[in-house]
Amino acid sequence: MATTVKKAPAKAKKSEGFSDFEKDAMKERARELKSGKGKAGNGEAELKAKIAEFAPEERALATRLHELVMAAAPSLEPKTWYGMPAWYKDGKPLCHFVNSSKFKTRYATLGFSEQAKLDDGDLWPNAFALIRLTPAVEAKVTALVKKAVG
Repeated sequence: MATTVKKAPAKAKKSEGFSDFEKDAMKERARELKSGKGKAGNGEAELKAKIAEFAPEERALATRLHELVMAAAPSLEPKTWYGMPAWYKDGKPLCHFVNSSKFKTRYATLGFSEQAKLDDGDLWPNAFALIRLTPAVEAKVTALVKKAVG
């Protein structure tokens, strides 16, 4: 009779789990997916409602960013994504705005997904710190969005 050697069970790695910010984002994403089924045209209203919740400075920044994105690429569909303002192409998020208070960071961020056509060799940025929208920054944002759409 063969003897079977049992290995001791591997210890489960201790995890601190998800942060409250991450949990909130997951809840918002679940709500977005649930509310989006069969309801066309509510994305921009949800995006604007989310922006309205921001502190005044961030609200102004996000509002102007929304205007710039839609002017640069009117074919994009505004929605929220994990509770953040986002702009979709072909049903997938292309770019999004993260206000600094969402994750308690020192600056807001304009991020791009892998759908964005920003490829430039072997290394390129896919997120940009956003402090204020000067004319020069607005021109860069407009150019990035146009390039991202392809």
